Amino acid sequence: MKNNKQQLLIQHTDKKLAVFTPLTSTIIPPKGWINTVRTSLNISLRQLGNRLKISSQSVKEIEEREANGTITLNSLKDAANELDLKLVYGFVSKHGSIEKMIEERAKKLATEIVMRTNATMTLEDQQNSMERIEKAIAQKTVEIKFEMPKYLWD
Repeated sequence: MKNNKQQLLIQHTDKKLAVFTPLTSTIIPPKGWINTVRTSLNISLRQLGNRLKISSQSVKEIEEREANGTITLNSLKDAANELDLKLVYGFVSKHGSIEKMIEERAKKLATEIVMRTNATMTLEDQQNSMERIEKAIAQKTVEIKFEMPKYLWD
């Protein structure tokens, strides 16, 4: 990593995101959480609308927007609050951690760089062994991870 501060930030972020990992298997109800909780509590559209200070038709539209994925976080937070719930939101890494995401991206980039160089060397009849190529990729991966250049994410 570029410096200890960056490394600490990555570790801290990974720790914060780790609490959401068990939630990846949670199945979102087809009609959304607002509708599911509202109907479970036997609260009518009108009653929730009164709590939110909006019409029952607007509550229905909020539920539809949630089901369609076009609802705002503020609307979700307001509905949760009026249903006596708390909105919690976060991200889950597709790679297991931010650290691993950086590692995988650095390795991909390192492989591209090394293989480009290897192709040029092959044209010049100076082909490297597979073992040497793998070692060069590993070294370049460590270098890229340490430097964390902006082009890592291009």
